[in-house]
Amino acid sequence: MRIAFFGSSLVSAYWNGAATYYRGILSALAARGHQFTFYEPDAYGRQQHRDIEDPTWAKVVVYSSEGTDGVYAALDSAGSADLIVKASGVGVFDELLEGAVLEVKQRDALTIFWDVDAPATLDRLQNNDSDPLRKLLPRYDWIFTYGGGDPVVQAYIEQGARECVPIYNALDPATHFPVQRDLRFETDLAFLGNRLPDREARVDDFFLKAAHLAPDKQFLLAGSGWSDKNVPPNVKYQGHLFTADHNAFNCTPQAVLNISRESMARYGFSPATRVFEAAGAAACIITDYWEGIGMFLEPEKEILVARDGEEVAQHLKSLSPERAREIGQAARRRVLAEHTYAQRAFEVDRVLSGALAGTLA
Repeated sequence: MRIAFFGSSLVSAYWNGAATYYRGILSALAARGHQFTFYEPDAYGRQQHRDIEDPTWAKVVVYSSEGTDGVYAALDSAGSADLIVKASGVGVFDELLEGAVLEVKQRDALTIFWDVDAPATLDRLQNNDSDPLRKLLPRYDWIFTYGGGDPVVQAYIEQGARECVPIYNALDPATHFPVQRDLRFETDLAFLGNRLPDREARVDDFFLKAAHLAPDKQFLLAGSGWSDKNVPPNVKYQGHLFTADHNAFNCTPQAVLNISRESMARYGFSPATRVFEAAGAAACIITDYWEGIGMFLEPEKEILVARDGEEVAQHLKSLSPERAREIGQAARRRVLAEHTYAQRAFEVDRVLSGALAGTLA
């Protein structure tokens, strides 16, 4: 199947948390025979902060974010595809693209609205009765989401979607795996995440409060936007971390912390890409609590769960190096067995094949 995909960026993870997800699921689908053209805007400095070259399994088309000539040229090119995907959070021309991909497609072509931040999209729809996307949703063949489970599926059906299918984050074993420890990342607890409005308060609670409560432990904060944040003296700031360093970042600390954005935690069933990255590297993960964790990793055996910074600090104080290794290795075994992008691609193919069979019947 020839697939045109409009997303934020495939080649840059700079201020682009969906990059790992795009690369994992699209490369796995390409391995199953699909042909991809990925259309991304030249925006937010991402092209200046590329962390991969154009992949062999997808053609990347970068269009200008200045004026609309570039995006309309991209749409004209995409119109001949068998399937057109509009991902959420492109960052520019989102409203234009939401409607335009439905207009440029061929009569028998399929369309997907692929939501990589369903809580934000659903909040947007529920807070604005006149949002144009409300009328467009029923025209898409599917809504795919990378998290949310039954709460998100039901919310999308109530908004008029024909069908909503969660395609969860996962592990690409070829890119995330155990490596040698790196002295730059030696610490007791590390957290990687960009500074975002609905994450910062939870970082204050789960990470910085834990640092206050465990002054004898060392903490490492990585990600963009935190340089002017007031932090305790036992917290070191790393700054933006390129994906090439993610494996060492996950392998080196005694534990790594996952903190969901507030909206993701509220809907639940939304494991971040970094959960699977860290598990693939056999990291001992401490996560904030959210509904549905057990679908992906077993608490206490494959992941540690905390409801606030005090519980994070308690985990650190009782965690031995031996137990940390056991938890990390158990997590790696679980994700390799059940949560790889090859398995997610099989789920996508099953949905697409069912539609094609119905068309041919």
